[in-house]
Amino acid sequence: MTAQTAQDTDRQLVEKVQAGDKRAFDLLVLKYQHKIVSIVGRYIKDSAEVYDVTQEAFIKAYRAIGNFRGDSAFYTWIYRIAINTAKNHLVSRGRRPPATDIEVENAEFYSGGEQFRDLATPEGQLMRDQLEEVVNKAIEGLPEDLRTAVTLREMEGLSYEDIAEVMGCPVGTVRSRIFRAREAIDKQMAPLL
Repeated sequence: MTAQTAQDTDRQLVEKVQAGDKRAFDLLVLKYQHKIVSIVGRYIKDSAEVYDVTQEAFIKAYRAIGNFRGDSAFYTWIYRIAINTAKNHLVSRGRRPPATDIEVENAEFYSGGEQFRDLATPEGQLMRDQLEEVVNKAIEGLPEDLRTAVTLREMEGLSYEDIAEVMGCPVGTVRSRIFRAREAIDKQMAPLL
């Protein structure tokens, strides 16, 4: 399914929900629940809390869907709701967002990543663990705006335009934040590479 077809399907489902069809919203939940759990899990580590916050995000989306005008993709809209719900949850408990996880498969995006493609050996596993720890610490050390931008791009695969929509800033700012985040992560990874 192409991105445009997916957006058309979402738009049709949203219109049905706005017309009172609750089952159409269930389809949207089924389609996006795993992605939303994933993004909430980047902010909240307790799995029970992740599911509670995810459910709360979908409830907020359902209540607000009448206001959804289709200016952005439905996924971008629900994504923003989920991030805000997760942040509000943490603030209400006196916590700040934790480090963002990164999978070692994403190491291929960084120069020298080819060294980590064969992870079947004990040495490879050790290198993977070290790499993951360094990347997690590097991401944790980033300012929130850089951390959010690079996470949305590298982990969630959002376009620069969608990230700009989610973060409420110009595309140029998104590009700059991602560049600065990658640069900071690369510096931390240099000794391993």
